[in-house]
Amino acid sequence: MAEAKYYELYRRSSVGSALTDTLDALITQNRIEPQLAMKILTNFDKAVADILADKVKARLTFKGHLDTYRFCDEVWTFIIKDINFKLDNTNPIQADRVKIVSCSTKRPGET
Repeated sequence: MAEAKYYELYRRSSVGSALTDTLDALITQNRIEPQLAMKILTNFDKAVADILADKVKARLTFKGHLDTYRFCDEVWTFIIKDINFKLDNTNPIQADRVKIVSCSTKRPGET
């Protein structure tokens, strides 16, 4: 049975970067093998995807000016300028520019 693949997007988050930096340091110090680090990162990818899918129930709305969009390898990327966010019943938040990356919600192997 083939192992399911998950997106590696969250490795660039602050938690993902900290994990990657720590694993790199452990490899450099010869405390773990690179193969173990890759297994840990794969588990991280799966855990983040599963938790976000199962536990996050908040609704976010936003309004802004679409500057750029592209679709490549089943991934949408949007650059939005002068954007306003509203999360459930909170006060709006404004940003000058935001990049949104959107991937399929189907789990790997689902049709």
